[in-house]
Amino acid sequence: MRIRPLLSYLTCIGVTASALSAVVTEPATAQHAPVRTEWREVFSPDGAIRRLRVTREVQTSPAPPSRVAAAEVIPIEVNGPSESRFDLVFVGDGYTGSELSVYGGQVRGKFDEIMAREPFRSHRKQFNVWQVNVVSQQSGVDNDPTQGIERATALDMGFWCAGIQRLLCVNETKAQQYAAAARDVDQVLALGNSTTYGGAGGAVATASGGNARSGEVAIHEMGHSVGGLADEYSDGQGDVYRGPEPRELNVSIYTREQMRQNQTKWARFLGQPTPDGGVIDTYEGGYYHRRGIYRPSENSIMRTLGREFNLPGREAMIAAFYREKALPTAR
Repeated sequence: MRIRPLLSYLTCIGVTASALSAVVTEPATAQHAPVRTEWREVFSPDGAIRRLRVTREVQTSPAPPSRVAAAEVIPIEVNGPSESRFDLVFVGDGYTGSELSVYGGQVRGKFDEIMAREPFRSHRKQFNVWQVNVVSQQSGVDNDPTQGIERATALDMGFWCAGIQRLLCVNETKAQQYAAAARDVDQVLALGNSTTYGGAGGAVATASGGNARSGEVAIHEMGHSVGGLADEYSDGQGDVYRGPEPRELNVSIYTREQMRQNQTKWARFLGQPTPDGGVIDTYEGGYYHRRGIYRPSENSIMRTLGREFNLPGREAMIAAFYREKALPTAR
């Protein structure tokens, strides 16, 4: 089965990144090859988010075709043909053959966590969910619970990616190979066999299968990859936004009066109560800048983990559910 390409950014629980458009190549010197860097988001225990620029670390070696062909695919929830549904595919790493039942329980737990949040809950019938059983030689993931521990696993997952403790990286090539065994793929979520808080996002989002809080990463990431939503926080990397009107529906350069006059972005929601608290307005700060850019609400999940989607965010997500495939975000 084919995997539809998703342009989204690497979002993580310990950390995330604009992996595609925020990758920077530093100039080469006579002694050294060019260094590729990227922005990664760092999440504090209270859910606040900021970004760091780190060296890009990506593994791309393929999995043996025979092992991919042997992977069992289990339908978790099928609500219709893939042509008109959003297909979410789980793959696992660091689960031995005897631990597949543990992995299966964690898949269902993460899916239930996602579906407990609106607008997923009210539109659950738009999703198909698949579990691909990936068997590893050893249990666990690299650098867990401490740095320096290496394990022979199918998808090469490990913490301390790019030197950041909570960043849980995966070999995306292998993950996508296994995910393609499902009927169709719109988003891949790789679960690592760990209870440590951590994860990452993107076309292949990652989360710790055994950690109760790591599901927030998948929800936040799907705001990007499914709804095409921008981050709504200011991270100190930028002061005044001086760019054009962003294409994302949840950030704007227009004030309340301008938005109402021009009927742009979230104009029709202005003044309405929003699920994440307060009312819809134009709150200054977002898109990584403090000024010159506005967000719809005081504090949604696109600003802080653990929050609800605001009204414009919900609208964008619902529209994407029924378009059946994920949307890119520009960076």
